[in-house]
Amino acid sequence: MSFKSLQRTQELVAQAQEGDTSALDQLCGVYTERVRRIVRFRMGPELRSHLESMDLVQEALVEAVLDLDQFRYSSDGDFLRWLCRIVENTIRDHMDKAHAAKRDIRKQVPLDCVAVRADRPAHKADIPIATTTPSVVFSLREDLDRLENAMDQLKPEYRDVIIFAKIEGLSLKETAEKLNKTPAAVAMLLSRAIVAVTNLLEKT
Repeated sequence: MSFKSLQRTQELVAQAQEGDTSALDQLCGVYTERVRRIVRFRMGPELRSHLESMDLVQEALVEAVLDLDQFRYSSDGDFLRWLCRIVENTIRDHMDKAHAAKRDIRKQVPLDCVAVRADRPAHKADIPIATTTPSVVFSLREDLDRLENAMDQLKPEYRDVIIFAKIEGLSLKETAEKLNKTPAAVAMLLSRAIVAVTNLLEKT
């Protein structure tokens, strides 16, 4: 993301925190597709068989909107990293529920895209969330499905490094901290992971 885009994000966040609903709509519009990609790759085949990715996108964005007043900028990329943590927590919650309940897919009920937790102020549920249009989702589905299939076949460390460095946009240093490795080791791992996923994509 360019410096201009990062600066614009910071401006939109500040305006949204002050109650500007137009800025909030723009912010959600800018990040919905990015969040959707992160959700899809982090879900894995098991959770994708139980839930629609846009349900989790909606839930993560609603959570972000509800907690927006708590967000504080300290450096470029903070907002995306903050969103990524919310996505990780949302997915982890649903994975825990799926494993604990051993749910049958036929019993699944789609999430209410504007539902909020019981301990949240009810009036905030009325906040509008902009989402990717069906036409955009359809146009991206084929390539996304191919990439998801390839990512599912990667070793966990390859999948993680690609998600952190290429999907979430973390720097080598930040990715290294996530994976408990040196930046040099991450660079080598990322190179190998990209070769591996490229080879898988060429087979499809």
